[in-house]
This record gives sequence, structure tokens and C-alpha cells, in this order.
Amino acid sequence: MTVLALSAPAKTSVLAARLAPLLRAGDVVALSGELGTGKTFFARAVIQALGGPAEVPSPTFTLVQTYDLAPVPVWHFDLYRLARPKDAHELDIEDAFAEAISLIEWPERLGALLPADRLDIHLAFGATDEERVVTIAGGASWTERLKGLAP
Repeated sequence: MTVLALSAPAKTSVLAARLAPLLRAGDVVALSGELGTGKTFFARAVIQALGGPAEVPSPTFTLVQTYDLAPVPVWHFDLYRLARPKDAHELDIEDAFAEAISLIEWPERLGALLPADRLDIHLAFGATDEERVVTIAGGASWTERLKGLAP
């Protein structure tokens, strides 16, 4: 597990940009934290670092936004409004888990559907309005790759 104190949003963007090239098809990145801690900001920065558009809308109301990026598509989920874990099947979440990079806000809403081998990124408020404390922990497939994330 890695804990980082990021002093400004720009530092969060840098972390997301360093993570982006480590991602591959089938990866699940679980983004957790309170409202306003920067889950969407982080996901947006990852998508942009992977070649996504400058405007990356929040999937708060659609629950999922997909990006056909090369070489791997990215699915950005916001499950805050998901009523039951089984409702995620209607979002074709199994396809995302198999073929794409899945960035999931509010991952706890998936319950047992959330894969065990995932990258957990927890964002929390820091000592100042701008600071975020980011905790990163990965499953078995992440051990070596996370070494590339260290500053």
C-alpha cells in the first residue's frame, strides 16, 4: 500500500498520468472516497492521459461513459445511483471487465461483483482545501506494475 499527500489538483493529474500507461485491458480501478474528494477528476485525468477527449463528462446520470481509445477502450462508471449490485449487469459491466480498462467510482456499490484483483485508489481530503491524501493498493497483478508509479 502507498499513501501520498498531493498538495494540489495538478499533482493529482500527474499521478493519474503516471498511472495511465500502466493500465491494460481487463484492469479494474476502484475509485473511492467522499463526495468532492476528486474521484471524477482523477478518472478524467486518466482518460485524457490515455488520449481521450479534452471534455470528459461525469457519468453521474448515465452511470457509464465509454471511450474507444487505442489500443484499449476505457469504461468510466459512476455507480453512486446504482440501486443494487445486480443492476450493474444492465451496464454490460462484464464486457468492460473482460475487454477494457474500467474506472469505477463508488465501487462498493458492486458488492461481490467487484473483482478481487483490482487497483484500489482511495481519495480523502487533506490538511488544506487543495490537498488530497491518496491511498493506493493493488491485487496480485499490480505488485510489479505499481513500482512504476512511485515518484
